[in-house]
Amino acid sequence: MSYTTEQLLEFLDRELRATWKGERVVLSSADRIDNPVLSKAIGTDKLSKVFAIQDFRAQIHDYQHQHGVSGLVWHTCRFRERSIRVPELHPQLIAIPADKAALAAARPAILEFWRASVTGLRLWLAGHDPQPTTLAAVEDRMAASEWAELSATREELYLSLCWGDPKDCHCDWAKPESGCDRIIATAGEPSGIKV
Repeated sequence: MSYTTEQLLEFLDRELRATWKGERVVLSSADRIDNPVLSKAIGTDKLSKVFAIQDFRAQIHDYQHQHGVSGLVWHTCRFRERSIRVPELHPQLIAIPADKAALAAARPAILEFWRASVTGLRLWLAGHDPQPTTLAAVEDRMAASEWAELSATREELYLSLCWGDPKDCHCDWAKPESGCDRIIATAGEPSGIKV
């Protein structure tokens, strides 16, 4: 029987704590950086910790692939009096092929929740300088997305319309193959919280 997503996250958490306590050492860490000046400036101890975590995380990712263990975690998104359970890729794990299908399967319910929740709110396209947008423009972006992610604060509802690789979609360098368009729904102007 293989480990569950929750167990893998517990293993990662324990390993992270042990590494930062100095209980894990990678003796070859200085050899992994081609720049000896940079290696010396950062310090062997810090490099050892970073590479120990990277090595362990790579083992977890290999395990996920070999045993088909999902990288998705589920959480409840609440906005006003409404709530919905939504999946998202945990930042320490990878998405297996079934995860992208699960994200896509949750998309209709997420979009329905979002549409029902934004009545009377102003819509903004997130970015360094958020730009006002229209429901029609958001609907066009929805049609082009493969899956949707949802989060909220007390006053703002955040919709991410994603495509491509779930691990890279939040990185600007991955565009145009992978990406996310982020929409903010709020009564006034966006608060400036990073989404």
